[in-house]
Amino acid sequence: MKSATFKKLTDGLTWQEERMPVLFVGHGSPMNGIEDNEFSRTWNAMANKIPVPKAVLVISAHWFTRGTRITAMDFPPTIHDFRGFPAALSDVEYPAPGDPLLASEAASLVKSAGVIQDHDWGLDHGAWTIVRHMYPNADIPVLQMSIDYTKPAEYHYRLAAELAGLRKKGVLILGSGNMVHNLRLMSWEMINGGGYDWSLTMNSKFKDLIANNDHTALINYEKLGPEAAMAIPTPEHYLPLLYTLGLQEKKDAVSFFNDKAVGGSLTMTSVKLSS
Repeated sequence: MKSATFKKLTDGLTWQEERMPVLFVGHGSPMNGIEDNEFSRTWNAMANKIPVPKAVLVISAHWFTRGTRITAMDFPPTIHDFRGFPAALSDVEYPAPGDPLLASEAASLVKSAGVIQDHDWGLDHGAWTIVRHMYPNADIPVLQMSIDYTKPAEYHYRLAAELAGLRKKGVLILGSGNMVHNLRLMSWEMINGGGYDWSLTMNSKFKDLIANNDHTALINYEKLGPEAAMAIPTPEHYLPLLYTLGLQEKKDAVSFFNDKAVGGSLTMTSVKLSS
């Protein structure tokens, strides 16, 4: 892995010479957390392409709360927030440390909301299924920030921008969800690959808007037509994308990875923003 070069500050996190990238990761099935497949291998490879972070901050689709919260414990527990999967998945523990000081600093950066420092949550499968492939030694602190379900899409986009300073302090900010996520219409016959026409159309439209930096259209996704309504029947898996885009800076290049549809109505398409 690449090493990051840091400039020492008087306290708190330190500045680094290279701004950290920002990722949106399509996490898909919880089974990706233990399987050696094309998605998990790409996550592992991504960790070797980017600077080693001082910490990882995940905005997961699976922590939907009233108000915004951030995990602030020394050792966040591994949360198995799913049912009906093999015992091997529920047996996984990802013992990465937390970082209460970083939680406090991140909370202080957000002026638009009072961020609650949380000691009851942990790392849900939107976080650990990805990060355990990226950093299997569990030696990098991992925090989660929740998504306030009472707020509109633009609120989340603007809140993310307030966290931008963390990119210069070695923090990898990662949104975890899926651009297209409609489990009610999922096809088990297409589980290993393939998407309905509307799913592929919407995925392509999302990619075009992201590549063209049309964040306004992405924030107002309800106006993108009937395919968008089918792709985003509920917003929790889409909103982490807006957190990623809210952190984009002018010099950031956009690239895509794991660009594949599975199960007909779900896309694993992921985004990297880097300068």
